[in-house]
Amino acid sequence: MKYGKVVHGRLVRRVNRFIAEVIIDGLKEQVHIKNTGRLKELLQPEAEVLLERSDNPNRRTRYSLIAAAKHGAWVNIDSQAPNTVAFEAFKEGRIKEFGGLPSIRREVAYKNSRFDLYVEQDGRKGFVEVKGVTLESNGIALFPDAPTSRGTKHVLELIQAIHEGYSGTILFVVQMKGCHAFMPNREMDPAFANALLEASRHGVQILAYDSIVKEDELILDQVLPVYLY
Repeated sequence: MKYGKVVHGRLVRRVNRFIAEVIIDGLKEQVHIKNTGRLKELLQPEAEVLLERSDNPNRRTRYSLIAAAKHGAWVNIDSQAPNTVAFEAFKEGRIKEFGGLPSIRREVAYKNSRFDLYVEQDGRKGFVEVKGVTLESNGIALFPDAPTSRGTKHVLELIQAIHEGYSGTILFVVQMKGCHAFMPNREMDPAFANALLEASRHGVQILAYDSIVKEDELILDQVLPVYLY
């Protein structure tokens, strides 16, 4: 997926979950953060950041913060981006575990959840839930960076879908390069980690892919090993 007009900035501080102060072209601006996660290791004072400029005159903020630099490389933090890059990759047949799909749709309801993707392949219907990953520690991509009861609910409902004859997949989109594996962040959210392990035992496919992060683009790239223990 590609962004519109992207500019560089320097983070002053995170004001709250949605707003940060950033120096852009020598001026301090309040900008929208496109991610409500904690992002503590990324949104540090003086961090170099990327922002997308909006042409909407009715917006409260002119810019949206979409990426931050870590160890000289960009980490995309846009929480809306993983769904888009995953959809593009599925449509183009770049998810090797699936290949080409005759049918794929976004945002499909199932019972009390709305899964990110609905797919059909070889006569079987299925759901894909996409999770964006922005946390890295010692080369391991970790999810979540904050407790997520909603994420756990999605995992458990995928197990129900499996029992009703659907296929089920959870795709973790690691929004950076440089990781060599993915693991659930058990220390942060043991309930989610346990649900993910249970889902795998019931036949839910757990995948992780890293991403190429350019200043104005995010591209799903290579599969990563997944370790659930």
